Amino acid sequence: MIEDHDHEYRTGIGTDIHCVDDTRRLMLGGVYVPDADGLAGYSDGDVALHAVVDALLGAAGMGDIGSHFPDTEPKWEDADSKEFLFIVKEMLAEQRWQIVNIDLIIHAEEPYLGSVKPQIKRCIASLLGIDFNAVNVKAKTNEGIGDIGEGEAIAATAIALLKRKYKRTL
Repeated sequence: MIEDHDHEYRTGIGTDIHCVDDTRRLMLGGVYVPDADGLAGYSDGDVALHAVVDALLGAAGMGDIGSHFPDTEPKWEDADSKEFLFIVKEMLAEQRWQIVNIDLIIHAEEPYLGSVKPQIKRCIASLLGIDFNAVNVKAKTNEGIGDIGEGEAIAATAIALLKRKYKRTL
């Protein structure tokens, strides 16, 4: 165990799931995945970035994606989810939070994401201004079980660790 009396640490968890929509292009973690059906959603349906946004907001105690980017707000219709992540990054900075790391799991029977995972990792690290090695991306199938396993939906789960320096009062 590491003792750190100078910093406060917090974790947050985020999840998201969307149905497959063959009329849209697939965006995962800010990366276009070619030759795959997209996801339904008010914005671009990027479940990976939505889960990361929720994990970051949760760790900071700042609510959830729906409270900041509601699907009742016309400006978020078909929005690029990278914008959500950038805005949350700025909100965290205003509260002096630093992102320590992100761990992301994408749950999808199809498409195979092995070749896309490094691109997603690079995109998230770049958007957040953190080290490439502070982001981890995993892909899991549902072994044919449920909506995800039957290829009807894609989901994501993320966890984030934040830290901030305690304000010293004299």
